[in-house]
Amino acid sequence: MSIAVASQHQINIFLDELSAWSVENGKLHREFIFNDFVDAFGFMTKTAIIAEKTNHHPEWFNVYKKVVVELTTHEAGGITERDFTLAKQMEQIATS
Repeated sequence: MSIAVASQHQINIFLDELSAWSVENGKLHREFIFNDFVDAFGFMTKTAIIAEKTNHHPEWFNVYKKVVVELTTHEAGGITERDFTLAKQMEQIATS
């Protein structure tokens, strides 16, 4: 079963809904800033559980209270609905 790469229109709709996200180098990109390292790490831990359950893992980088995230579906060669879904879940985690 192949995974369809999102159209530019689908990507634009997503970016309109979640304006903190952008596209950089063909990947969904977002920088989250938390109160401190513990909050940032907690966010990463909660996201990791979802990522593992869905077998869809983010590319990310953490320094102190900042977490930089890039999402793409490697096996599809671009951004897909899986990336939109994980991004929305990350937003929920970050604001809860």
